[in-house]
Amino acid sequence: MEQAISYKRTSNTIVFITGAFVSNTCWDNWKLYFESRDYQTLAPAWPHKDAPACTLRQRQPDETIASQRLSTLTAYFADIVKQLPQKPVLVGHSLGGLILQLLVQLGLAAAGVAIHSLQPKGVFTFKYSFYKAGWGALGFFAPAKKSYLMSFSEWQFAFTNGMNYEQQKQAYYDLLTPESKLLVRDTIINAARIDFKRPHAPLLFMAGSNDNFIPASLNYSNFKKYADKNSITDFKEFEGRNHHVLSQPSWPENAAYIANWLNNLPLQ
Repeated sequence: MEQAISYKRTSNTIVFITGAFVSNTCWDNWKLYFESRDYQTLAPAWPHKDAPACTLRQRQPDETIASQRLSTLTAYFADIVKQLPQKPVLVGHSLGGLILQLLVQLGLAAAGVAIHSLQPKGVFTFKYSFYKAGWGALGFFAPAKKSYLMSFSEWQFAFTNGMNYEQQKQAYYDLLTPESKLLVRDTIINAARIDFKRPHAPLLFMAGSNDNFIPASLNYSNFKKYADKNSITDFKEFEGRNHHVLSQPSWPENAAYIANWLNNLPLQ
């Protein structure tokens, strides 16, 4: 077994922020990876989602999940972070990457890693796959009080494209949860606004060449929006990663890249 190595770090705590549509158990292997490298880790469940994914699907439609909003979810994670003895490293996937950026803007992070992050307000893409993958969840022609559950065919396109059928099916069973249409809609209003000119903690954006849901070009546009020249902002695109990047067989390579990036940050 590889021996854990200790480094001087900006923080020894990592908070993993889950994205929409999936259970926080998506971070289980990541927690073990970083704990073996002497980090303390947390991967809090979202409000109303502290149950196995299969249980949450059985409750569909769920009015409590349907009521979730971006501002309250951001405040929920801000409260968790504020209770920690030191500012943590924040690692967020998809919508969790957007929440991460909002928390970094509030000065609540020692560093942030946005993995295939949903874009803040004002960042756009013309990629058709982005609109195809996300249109159903917006639910403009369905009651907002009814939570949205992605179909298996939608899951195959948005999350697990390029994987074999058995892998797609197992991931769907293990991770898929109902989602709030209002929350998805909130990502295009002021609740998702970032002041890109403001100084910020070090930020790393990670993208995947095969991601239909959040194209790498959208992550790159997000990265390029940050304008403070005295703040560290980095970008890395990995080949072959889809939106299910956290559980693809290649996930340890992504995790190792993050660990190395963190270990090489200048101490604040």
